[in-house]
Amino acid sequence: MEFAGMNYLAILLAAIAAMPVGAIWYGTLAKPWMAAAGLTEEDAKKLNPVVYLVAAICHLIIAFFLAGVIGHLGTTSLWGGVVTAFFCWLGFVVPTMCVNHRFQFSGWNLTAIDGGHWLATFALQGAIIGWFGI
Repeated sequence: MEFAGMNYLAILLAAIAAMPVGAIWYGTLAKPWMAAAGLTEEDAKKLNPVVYLVAAICHLIIAFFLAGVIGHLGTTSLWGGVVTAFFCWLGFVVPTMCVNHRFQFSGWNLTAIDGGHWLATFALQGAIIGWFGI
């Protein structure tokens, strides 16, 4: 299922697989994350369900562009996908979070929790895309 060099099945599966990662990660770390983000249980109850649609769309965008980078680099193996995803995470996601969290006066604990989530997400998506090939 390839079109113009992109394996859209791999991209879709990578995006879908990322959703439970967030649920498990933030479900496990809910209390420390809420404290680090300055949120209360009452705030969590006000969460608009549209945020899950936004997250799904963003996971799809991440998977699409990660597939583009993996394909461009030619690292089409499970391990190659993970390594490429790690470098994308380290070079783009971590610095972005560090800047945003510092200007939001958030602590490093929020950066660590969010960064861990994005590392797991990128690694899983990279593994799926690399394994399926591009």
